[in-house]
Amino acid sequence: MTADLPRQAECVTDPATVLAHAVAAADAAARFIRTRAGELSSLQWQVKARADFVSDVDTGAEQLIRETLLARCPGARILGEELSPDVGAGTTASGTLFVVDPLDGTTNFLHGYPEYAVSIAAFVDGAPVAGVVENVATGERFTAARGLGAFRDGAPITVSSIADPARALVGTGIPFKTPEQLGAYLPQLEAVSRATAGVRRAGSAALDLCDVACGRFDAFWELTLSPWDFAAGTLIIREAGGVVTTIDGTDLPIARSSVVAGNPAMHRWLLDAISVSSLPSAREP
Repeated sequence: MTADLPRQAECVTDPATVLAHAVAAADAAARFIRTRAGELSSLQWQVKARADFVSDVDTGAEQLIRETLLARCPGARILGEELSPDVGAGTTASGTLFVVDPLDGTTNFLHGYPEYAVSIAAFVDGAPVAGVVENVATGERFTAARGLGAFRDGAPITVSSIADPARALVGTGIPFKTPEQLGAYLPQLEAVSRATAGVRRAGSAALDLCDVACGRFDAFWELTLSPWDFAAGTLIIREAGGVVTTIDGTDLPIARSSVVAGNPAMHRWLLDAISVSSLPSAREP
């Protein structure tokens, strides 16, 4: 056990090493998901909640991620969508916490729509230190480590410089799991649609956030997301020079939350455009 101590210390203190662990786990999960992509007609869907599906591809990918991370970083905690959705949620406990979505965009995957990803973020003593989002269908990989910048397939990325909403392309997420929020969301969608060059909804928040980080989107918002949906993308955006907050402008928790992201100018504009002060918080207890 003594021989393992330096390895664990390095995992905890070095963002680049933690990122390497996360990338290895994401790659393993992505390879597994690709092997199952040709079996869509025979996959069994389970319904977790309204319009929320899971298959053994999700759980198998998460198990691979757990095994890879714990082999490389013994003692870490894993907060994962399918196998451990409550571990470490909302805490700032010491040590290393990996926040994992083994298949963000499950419904897309089950329909063969090529917009789904593996997302892994790492927190040390409550602070984000590394993140990776891998588009399984295309192989495109986004990474970031605290203080070291953000990258797409190894090349540095930055958020866009567009500050004029009329030229902006904005991503969003429709509250299909929480239709009670449509009354608040639809006026926001109308306001943003009228003022910008367009609004897009592809169905994977992790990839939407990465699209903000590399300048494909100028901003993004969604009323309710889980931490595994946004944790990695949040760090990637920030390392790319962008801003990510809740709908009321506060920092994101490691819990379900609203998310507003963008380059600095478009983030400020979007907060105003969706009338933050007049809306109830989308964060759930």
